[in-house]
Amino acid sequence: MGLKLYPAIDLKDGACVRLRRGEMDDVTVYSQDPGAQARAWQDAGCGWLHVVDLNGAFAGRPVNAEAVRAILASVTIPVQLGGGIRNMAGIEAWLAAGVRRVILGSAAAKNPALVKQACQAHPGRIAVGIDARDGFVATEGWAETSSMKALDLALRFEDAGAAAIIYTDISRDGMLSGLNLEQTIDLAFQISTPVIASGGVGSLADLAAFKIAVRSQGPGLIDGVIVGRALYDGRVDVRAALALLTG
Repeated sequence: MGLKLYPAIDLKDGACVRLRRGEMDDVTVYSQDPGAQARAWQDAGCGWLHVVDLNGAFAGRPVNAEAVRAILASVTIPVQLGGGIRNMAGIEAWLAAGVRRVILGSAAAKNPALVKQACQAHPGRIAVGIDARDGFVATEGWAETSSMKALDLALRFEDAGAAAIIYTDISRDGMLSGLNLEQTIDLAFQISTPVIASGGVGSLADLAAFKIAVRSQGPGLIDGVIVGRALYDGRVDVRAALALLTG
């Protein structure tokens, strides 16, 4: 079975954007129509979408709900959503609205009991987002860096039943400099939950290196990879990426 490609749709003020290293003032707007963008990725053959409410991640509550609903109304492929979801009511509302998988990031670091409760109540529909700066967990839209190591946080949820760990290297996010393969593979090797890699893909060569690194470790450790800026900039052709990852 091949690796999944998760095109990223990051939402800021209702638009599809990309940030560099998570800085809200270092932003590029790619589309004012999130629903149309989502449909374009589906039409290109993508099997999943990775959607983040950036304003929500900073505010601690959903902000771009209208844009998310537009995405859900525009596609039939599964959507995973993160950003500002901090309680069971929010989790259940989005799952009921059609989100296939809710991503808990800041909540995972600050309220692990919520993650475990959500995983138990909704098996296979909760992912843990671990965003790391120099190996340490960052929260609140990456505005805060904790003293907790990414691996230690991942290990907290080994028996929770999370669908995936989404691991992002903040220093590489939006920089097109390649994935942090060493840290990503190392994390995946030490936990049983599948890992989704994120942060830094800038070319098909980066995806090829990722695939080789994953295959060298054996199947099952890595679920797929999130790609954002490189798809929007045209550095990575989505159909070529799908062919590479699934072949």
